[in-house]
Amino acid sequence: MKKILAMLVALTMLVGGLGISAIAEEETANDYKIGILAPAVTHGWVAAVAYYAEQRCQELGLDYTVATSNNAEEMTTQLSDLLVWGADAIVAFPQWEGMEDPIQEAVDAGVIVVNFDIDIAVDGVYKVTGDNYGMGVAGAEYIVDKIGTEGTVVALTVPTSGSVNDLRMQGFTDTMAEIAPDIVIKEYATQFTREAGLADMADILTAEPEIDAVYSLDDETSIGALQAIDEAGRTDIQVITGGGGCQEYFNMMPEYENIWVQSALYSPAMVEDAVDMAVALLNGEEVESPLTVPTAVVDRDNYTEYLDENTPY
Repeated sequence: MKKILAMLVALTMLVGGLGISAIAEEETANDYKIGILAPAVTHGWVAAVAYYAEQRCQELGLDYTVATSNNAEEMTTQLSDLLVWGADAIVAFPQWEGMEDPIQEAVDAGVIVVNFDIDIAVDGVYKVTGDNYGMGVAGAEYIVDKIGTEGTVVALTVPTSGSVNDLRMQGFTDTMAEIAPDIVIKEYATQFTREAGLADMADILTAEPEIDAVYSLDDETSIGALQAIDEAGRTDIQVITGGGGCQEYFNMMPEYENIWVQSALYSPAMVEDAVDMAVALLNGEEVESPLTVPTAVVDRDNYTEYLDENTPY
């Protein structure tokens, strides 16, 4: 009898030990250090990126650090700090040129880097991005649908945004050349802020007496541009596009009866996919990379489907 009891106790201890070991293994499976590198908040979409990244890290129970920066030098320093901290993976939103070498060094050191949104010439990075080229295609198709195959379109470019600008403009000009080659496109450089949209559009309206449509790459730029159009009393502009998914911009869409206010977008919440990709890679899983989030087109006909009171953007 004593032998049977001893065997039962030993078996109970063994099973219990296995249970504790399994629990510990499960707990450490998500005990990863994840670094999030993002630009400082100069734009609502960027603010939402940091918000959604942090929210997803919390949901997964990760040990994480979110660092925001104002330029490539500051982001490089923060990247070095994350490596010293012991980051297992980094989700990087490298908005400026000059991040190629620091990120390549992190990859070469064995850190998983998931590149978010903006293209960067680094070997070995994974990527989650919106369909920037597709946004340009959607903008061109929308404008032609509203104004026809002739007219003058002002394109508000943002060269400082790197691949985001390049791909959106390429999609736009390629599509225009194919479906409406007679449309005249006039490019003016601006920034992804409503202040720049207001100031630059005011100058453009003075220089251009007749404009049929405005191809804007960003919702906040468009908000500023619309203010300039209103203040100038211009009635010739039939369409203005945008991009990004700004709730304030969505709510403006039905207010303009004589202008089709449009946004071609992918949500900043897609950064959650970048965090998930980093964790999957740390777990040894195969992932689809690059992962491209498709474009959605929003205007006054469907904007209510995209309203979200919980988003910070």
